[in-house]
Order: sequence, then structure tokens, then C-alpha cells
Amino acid sequence: MKELVILQEGLESTYELENLYEIFVVKSRIHFAENEADFNQKLNVGDYGLLIRYKEQEINIILMENLRIPGPQILSQTSCDFNTDKVLDSRTLFVRDANQKKIKNKLKKAVYEILQPYFTPMSKWGILVGIRPVKIVHELLDEGETIENIETILKEMYLIKPDKVKLMIEIALRERPHLVPNNPDAISLYLCIPFCPTRCVYCSFPSNDLKQKGKLLPEYMDKLEQEVVYAIEHIHSVGKYVDCIYIGGGTPTSIDEVQLNSLLETISNHLDLNIVKEYTIEAGRPDTISKEKLEIMKKHGVNRVCINPQTLNEETLITIGRAHTSDEIITTMALAKSVGFETINMDLIMGLPGETAEDALRTVKKVLELDPENITIHTLSVKRASRLHEDPEHFELAHDQEVAKMLDVSDQVIRDGNLSPYYMYRQKKMIGHLENVGYAKIGHESLYNMRIMEEKHTIVACGAGAVSKICTPEENRFERVANIKGLEAYLDRFDEILLKKTLLK
Repeated sequence: MKELVILQEGLESTYELENLYEIFVVKSRIHFAENEADFNQKLNVGDYGLLIRYKEQEINIILMENLRIPGPQILSQTSCDFNTDKVLDSRTLFVRDANQKKIKNKLKKAVYEILQPYFTPMSKWGILVGIRPVKIVHELLDEGETIENIETILKEMYLIKPDKVKLMIEIALRERPHLVPNNPDAISLYLCIPFCPTRCVYCSFPSNDLKQKGKLLPEYMDKLEQEVVYAIEHIHSVGKYVDCIYIGGGTPTSIDEVQLNSLLETISNHLDLNIVKEYTIEAGRPDTISKEKLEIMKKHGVNRVCINPQTLNEETLITIGRAHTSDEIITTMALAKSVGFETINMDLIMGLPGETAEDALRTVKKVLELDPENITIHTLSVKRASRLHEDPEHFELAHDQEVAKMLDVSDQVIRDGNLSPYYMYRQKKMIGHLENVGYAKIGHESLYNMRIMEEKHTIVACGAGAVSKICTPEENRFERVANIKGLEAYLDRFDEILLKKTLLK
């Protein structure tokens, strides 16, 4: 397996470039040098060297191969002048552009094109390493570009493969009526309940095991209600209103019936639910759901719930740490249907330990038999804070090609079941550098999911670790306002949490 040594001199930001390198070379085989001497020393044992130098408005990129004897040989190089459009060689970047985003993309493209002949890219997403690919399509549509031009830009400027280009455009056009024109007075409200009955092996969310932290739950719920009331008052004070609510976690239904009713009653008492278009609660795991909880949700205006099996393979459920069976999922779905929710979503994860494409296909077919209005297909992401990352020897993960096959077969079967893609996002550390796709029946698209992905809408978030996003559509920008992450810190520094809500003005 090839080793790559990299020296980056004079670049202010290298974050996206460093993610780009991982498309070609496994992270453990990428070595960053601190200076030229360090670069030469590391190259003596590495296979290839990538040298990027930025000085006095000119950037030079050189790829070298270590032939051991007689030494390194230059395989490819390019350079560009930031002040002129002068052609320096066949790979010149035209970077005389005030738009820093375009300059960055052209630099990434040059690096990609230098590496591609010598390393096989492990992604169909070209130079894209961000989590919101479809946002690019929306920006181009806002600029008046035609679909034909957008396809060309995505293929030629971003080097995205045709099937992913097609998916991006399909989703953008599905989202467009829900996002454009943007109403700056309409606000989404997010609440985080960071507790779960057990912690899944892939989880990296700020979730707390009820067995360990359950004693803090009553105080947390009391503080959360206070923050919600405070946030709503500030939203109203600036002449805006809430038209979308999402309660996530963790597993929000980890709280008991009394706590759930109290929270939802607080929301009902401070908001006009007649103007709320979508009200979602992640009911996630069947071992936390009762008929009484579902009826409380329905009574307080909740019209969308998420019941998330992740898989219906019994052995996998045990492996990943879920305290329920597939039969309990089926029973819970029937219960939620009987209560009469307008939309039910089910999450599935492709690439769970020990699973094959055949396992994934069986799960998808069983889920379709349960007739949910939404299905979200996630690709497993091995995050640093998860047990999968901390203890990898105990978990056998599928190869990239197998997970890609899982997504392909799932896509076909779900489309045949009259659900089609309506939103998409990507994450760091995803197997195969793939994507997560949400599917929905017509008329059951999740407004909150589309809003949070395309960042055209203000979301006010409450709870430990929650992040508000204040959108300024006329400037095409947004500002993140993050709450304190840790559960204990949230409780101990609650006055600071309330102070952050004043920033919403």
C-alpha cells in the first residue's frame, strides 16, 4: 500500500486539502512534514512525496516518486500566479478571482488531478469533502444557472461522477419548492435530549447512558424547559415565529411519560401550533416507546415520529448494543400507525459490523412492508468518539465496495416502493466516502431535514451540545451559536446558556 509524504508551505488553511488526500491514500499512510529537511527524510522511507508551496502570490505543486536508487523523481508539477492569468504550463490554475471559495476549489482540483494518475480515488465525489453537496446546486440555481450548465460545472470543475451529479440535481429540485423563496421570519426550533438506554457502538453523539447519568435527567429536563421558554420569547420579541419543531437526542423517548407530557405542554403553552407545519420527535428505539407516550405526542400536535431500527438482523442488533429485537420494531410501528401519525420515518445504517449486501437488502424489504412514509439510508461513519473507533479489532466492517453495493440495491428497492430521494448529506469517516440519503413519499418530505442541510433557514437549538444557526439569506451566510456540550457543564453553567439566546437578536 502506497505511503505519501506531504509538505505544505505558506498555506493558511489546509483542512479541506487534508481531507482530500484521504480520498487517495489511507490516513495511516499519510505523513505530514514540518519543513523541507523533514520532508526529505520522510521521503527516504515513503513511496511518494507531495510538495505544495505558496509564496508571493504563486503556488507550486510537485509530486515525486521515491525510486530508492538513484532517488526521488518528479512525476508531475504545476504552478499558478495569483496575480495574472498567465499560462505557466498545461495545468495552470486561473486563480485571479476575488472569490476565495473558487480559488480554493481550483487548488483542490489541481491537487486531485496531480494525484489521480498515480493513486486510485476512493470516492465518486471528486474534490468535494464537505457534508452538504446539494447546497452547491442550490447556490448555482440562485445564480441563474441552467440545469445543463450545472451538470457541466459539477463534472468539470468539481470532478463529480455522473451518477452522483444526477442524484444531487434530483434532490435539489425536490427540495426547491420547500426552501425557495426563503421566509426569514419563519424559525425552526430544535431540542436535544441527550440520553439513551444504552450506547450503540457507532454512536458519537453527546448522549448519556441512563444507567450512569439518569439521576441528572430531572434537573436537565427542568433546565431544558426553561431554555425553550426563554428561546421562544426571544424569537417572538424580534417579530419571528416557529413553524417547525424537531426533538432529537440521544433518544428523546428515554424520558418517562410525565416528563414528556410536561415538556410538550410547555411548548404548546408558548407556541401557536396551528402555524407549525412539521413537529418531529425521534422515538428512535422501541424499548423506549409506549402507547401512552405516542398518545401524548399526538395530543400535543406531533405529526412526525422516527422509529429507527438501523437493521432488522437480530445478531447485528446485539453486536451494536441495541436492547430490542426486530419483532419489537414491527410491533412498535403497528402501534404508531394505530395512533395515527401523519409521517413515520425509519433509519437504517449500511455497513454495520458483520453485515453483507444481502443482509441489508433483507432489512430494506422488511422495512418497506411496514409502510413508513420516510426511510433514511445512512452509511456507517466510524467516528473518533465511538466504540468502533476505540476498539476496532472486535468489529468486522464491510469493505467499501460492499457498502457501495448496499446503497445501490437499497436505492433501487426503495424507489420501487414509491419513495424517492429528497435530501442528502455526507459525514467524515464514512465507509467508502459515500453518503446518507433520505427517501420520502410525495408530500412527506421532512422540512427540518431539508432546512438544516441546505442552511437557508434559521434554526434555534436548545439543550446540551445543541447548535443554533442564524441565517442571513441576503448575505448568503449563517452564524453558529453553540451551547455547552457536556451534560454537567450545561447544568452548572446554565446562565451562560440563556445568555447565548440573547445573541439571536
